Amino acid sequence: MRHQATLPHAVRYQPLYKESGCSAKFAAEATVSHRILVINPGSTSTKLAVYDDEKEVLTKSLAHPAKEIAGYALVADQFEMRKEQVLSFLDENGFDAGQLSAVVGRGGMLPPVKSGAYLVNEAMVKRLRFNPVMEHASNLGALIAYEIAKSIGVNAYIYDSVKVDEMIDVARVTGVPEIQRNSVSHVLNSRAMAMKCAAAKGMAYDAVCIVVAHLGGGISVTLHDHGRLADVIPDTEGPFSPERCGRVAAVDLAELCYSGKYDRAGMRKHLRGNGGIKAYLGTEDIRDVLQKSADGDAQASLLLDAMCYQVAKGIGELATVVCGKVDFIVLTGGIAYSDLITSKIKERVRFIAPVEVLPGENEMESLAKGTLRVLRGEEQAHNYCE
Repeated sequence: MRHQATLPHAVRYQPLYKESGCSAKFAAEATVSHRILVINPGSTSTKLAVYDDEKEVLTKSLAHPAKEIAGYALVADQFEMRKEQVLSFLDENGFDAGQLSAVVGRGGMLPPVKSGAYLVNEAMVKRLRFNPVMEHASNLGALIAYEIAKSIGVNAYIYDSVKVDEMIDVARVTGVPEIQRNSVSHVLNSRAMAMKCAAAKGMAYDAVCIVVAHLGGGISVTLHDHGRLADVIPDTEGPFSPERCGRVAAVDLAELCYSGKYDRAGMRKHLRGNGGIKAYLGTEDIRDVLQKSADGDAQASLLLDAMCYQVAKGIGELATVVCGKVDFIVLTGGIAYSDLITSKIKERVRFIAPVEVLPGENEMESLAKGTLRVLRGEEQAHNYCE
């Protein structure tokens, strides 16, 4: 057994009991009903957390250097490497996987799915490993969760996959027959914060209509109409953000695409990654932009005003879908920690509905609490099939 003092400084957890010799080891307390392992793969990291019911007792981000990742041709090829690092970390810290009630991974690039939980099964694993909709690190969440869960005889889940699509039919139509609008948003955090807002008001999520603006490196706005994610403004169709261009005039964009200045990959990066505020100021760090504005940089101030202006327009746009019958507006994401930014948005939209600010990304908590609702019988997990 390992002593608490040997744990890396970056790891924090609450030891659940101490055996003789003052060894700290994970164990189930009488008051703990469910222990959940959360796995959230990103492009160069794998975030881990362990929850005992609603309480986070361990968290760690395992780094994967870009040079290491570059050695893999496909995202699925990283599976064994990442899984072994997860297991090694847990083992090094005296964690007994046999005490888990469930394992949940970030939902990956599947064909459109419903909101909520899905039981990870062989069909899902096969799709994500061999034929994902898109190469993306989140595809590994279900794969790693399934492997660990299977080895100890519990279920693996994903929750609110990035490909959740419940849009109403009329919202899908564009003026270009070859292009249909799709539901792509920061659904995991947005839906969790909509639920949190409803619960705080003593109301059920499926009894209210909430517009959520997720403010991060990308900005998306979502309409939660009585439990359905009825319409979405993705980060490519609405407000520009610190690193993404948002909505751009189609004809002007077509001209730029054929100007000879960019190849296909370069243009995609120009719009997503190097777009938005970064294209103007050379930084995507909103803290730098806020400081520049405070120091009197007129362009930085204008960009902040324009971004907030466009977020407010997006909220108003979705409010029209339900004829203005919005119960609450939620501002969330990392940028929502800025009182200046949220106040600028609130000023323009509070006439629609009361505005609640719930800052942060909240991905790990959202995955854990969604799974906990399934384990408690408050939600039913969907079965995935092709």
